[in-house]
Amino acid sequence: MTRLDGAMERAHPAPVAGVDEAGRGPLAGPVVAAAVILPDGDVPPGINDSKKLTARARAGLCAQLRAVARVGVGIASVEEIDSINILQATLLAMTRAVAALGVAPGMVLVDGNRLPRWDHPSTAIVGGDALCLSIAAASIVAKHERDMMMIAADARYPGYGWASNKGYGSRDHCDALRRLGPSPLHRRSFSPVAQALLL
Repeated sequence: MTRLDGAMERAHPAPVAGVDEAGRGPLAGPVVAAAVILPDGDVPPGINDSKKLTARARAGLCAQLRAVARVGVGIASVEEIDSINILQATLLAMTRAVAALGVAPGMVLVDGNRLPRWDHPSTAIVGGDALCLSIAAASIVAKHERDMMMIAADARYPGYGWASNKGYGSRDHCDALRRLGPSPLHRRSFSPVAQALLL
């Protein structure tokens, strides 16, 4: 029996939604959250913490999850991140993801140590994407969806290397930020972007 065997889900009243986010740390792009309610059977094999999977594996699992599970995705924009800060924007994206499920969960299991202010019964699980099957599924969807957004954004704002760095502060991204200045998708409340505005 693996650690990701659905035991946490079975310990709570159904339906149980796992929630995770992608994109808290990058210098550019939105923060994306996903909520996933897994089916009683036919759960795709290979679900794991998204950080332990290749991009190809995430893409395949995301497609399978969308086919068999109930999936909700929530996004908080760069403008919202700069307005209310990245933590509050992350919680907002999570709230939107659960709302997008279209059903009221009996329990929401959230990766991390903070919960949004909502009426759903919920619990925060530190490292939940490595411990809980539905949170791991949500981590896959959130990561894949955000990666696709940043690849598309790279075509609109070339030069920052987003197709590879996904907006994170890699050396090539920071070099381009100093050379080209911030784009409309850069988070101006983040220090490296704010410093680039002063150059």
